[in-house]
Amino acid sequence: MPVSKTYYIHIMTNQSRTLYVGLTNNILRRVLEHKTGLIEGFTHRYNIDTLVYVESFGDVDSAIAREKQIKNWRREKKLRLINQENPDWRDLSDGW
Repeated sequence: MPVSKTYYIHIMTNQSRTLYVGLTNNILRRVLEHKTGLIEGFTHRYNIDTLVYVESFGDVDSAIAREKQIKNWRREKKLRLINQENPDWRDLSDGW
């Protein structure tokens, strides 16, 4: 019997509202990596530490397609998506 996996598209930000769109199969681990700066690169350099949007998918192909779709959007469209789902830009990972 195949094991069912969940894949997550997430948008994270910082105080300056720099946006990062990513894909993971372990949202808890990935958010912790962003918050603690464990992974070198863009999110570490820009202190991306606030989860403002998340979507889950049951198959990796759908998740990859959605990630590519969002990454190709202009900034304004990404901001509308966040504002629609999380108008206060709360850190959705608070309390994890």
